[in-house]
Amino acid sequence: MAQLPPGIRFITSFSRDQWYRAFIFTLTFFLYASFHLSRKPISIVKGELHKHCAASHEVELSSYREYAAQIQPVKKPSNASQCGWEPFDKNNYKQLLGALDYSFLCAYAIGMYLSGIIGERLPIRYYLTVGMLASGLFTAMFGLGYFYNIHNLWFYIMAQIANGLVQTTGWPSVVTCIGNWFGKGRRGLIMGIWNSHTSVGNILGSLIAAYWVSTCWGLSFVMPGVIIAVMGIFCFLFLIEHPKDISCSSTPSSSSNAFLNGASRFRVHMPTLNAKEASKPQDPEMQHLLIDSENCTASQNSSSAITGEGRHGTSAISFLGALRIPGVIEFSLCLLFAKLVSYTFLFWLPLYITNVEHLDAKRAGDLSTLFDVGGIFGGILAGLISDRLEKRASTCGMMLLLAAPTLYMFSAVSKMGLEATVVMLLISGALVNGPYALITTAVSADLGTHKSLKGNARALSTVTAIIDGTGSVGAALGPLLAGLISPSGWNNVFYMLMVADACALLFLLRLIQKELRCNADHTLFKEH
Repeated sequence: MAQLPPGIRFITSFSRDQWYRAFIFTLTFFLYASFHLSRKPISIVKGELHKHCAASHEVELSSYREYAAQIQPVKKPSNASQCGWEPFDKNNYKQLLGALDYSFLCAYAIGMYLSGIIGERLPIRYYLTVGMLASGLFTAMFGLGYFYNIHNLWFYIMAQIANGLVQTTGWPSVVTCIGNWFGKGRRGLIMGIWNSHTSVGNILGSLIAAYWVSTCWGLSFVMPGVIIAVMGIFCFLFLIEHPKDISCSSTPSSSSNAFLNGASRFRVHMPTLNAKEASKPQDPEMQHLLIDSENCTASQNSSSAITGEGRHGTSAISFLGALRIPGVIEFSLCLLFAKLVSYTFLFWLPLYITNVEHLDAKRAGDLSTLFDVGGIFGGILAGLISDRLEKRASTCGMMLLLAAPTLYMFSAVSKMGLEATVVMLLISGALVNGPYALITTAVSADLGTHKSLKGNARALSTVTAIIDGTGSVGAALGPLLAGLISPSGWNNVFYMLMVADACALLFLLRLIQKELRCNADHTLFKEH
């Protein structure tokens, strides 16, 4: 018998369950990357919506009023002045651009609280597909303003509001789906890698939008809109919500025992352990990494919490019930300030680079992707450290503590040249996005399967929506504050971001103290 080719041997070395799990990991990665891809164009196009028109003329003008009078006779019939695209060509352009950001993010924050509650009552595949198709429509709608020569501010604001509402379908859906397929062992690392879809989407969105921004900025929105709509079709055709739907095992573990996974909704049968077996260290798949609020024992992935309900047999958790889960409020408020910092960079970084480095919109957009490259490494590093230390809150606190002085250094160093800016973009991206990535993925999944839920893991979607929805309030405030503060100087914007990082750390202090105290008690117990 002939030896199997190396490629076939490689394929057959993985089980059917492993291939399905890898497929869902990859599919949900690109599904949510397309959401961020469609959010990024607005930050790239800002430099085109308002141009520093005085800088493009060699003549020295005494005032903006004098310059406006000089160009009045040659103003384009399309109402697109040499200072940008009306109505963003006025002196208050930063406030108008900030209003666009606020419109999207405020709608996103409000919609997120409802999305998790609705999402856990509907099939994920249908819910996510409709949301992605609608997101494609409203993303493209903003770009159509260019082709139809629309200069009404309310048209762009309404497009942003509608897009913000429908984009809330994404996060609770993909986190619930990935939670269904992956257990708790190495969850921080796995979800840290998976969460890099945020940065990958931002990078791709920046590159796609930057390609057309100087020639036809409408396509900077239309093309991402088409991409997310196409991905919505892929979602409808291929997304598998739960491993039980295709008779796969519920966890990645190779053990013959079918343990309950991070967001399982069906009965599992576990053999009774004798005293000797029960005293052995449990498999990492069976352990929570968040400290229980009552004591210093790790919350188990609940053999005692299994209620025997079917996959759809448990009732959905209430909003107040989700808030009572230990740690939900603290991490939600922490994420509010962490996401404020992250989204301020997301929406204003290209314009900041344009002003400081004096680059055109395309080059500034390309350079801003380095912040997201740093974010990829930050998310993976946060997950790896939290798995190794078994301390989610302490890992977030450590990165937040380092982020504040790093932001100050960034504001100072970025004025020294392009090379220094590149280095600080990578470092800042890692420290700013690390805690944000960890809280929205591994922490949310841990809290959504807390032992106090007694096996009602349908709460995962609601808990995820509460945490990310609260974070989205900060995401809405950050760009708005940046638009209001930046006229007084970019340094003041960075001071605001540093204060936000300090507030995020403040809300974690109780959980960090509990983790450290429990670790000290555990060490003392071992010594005795």
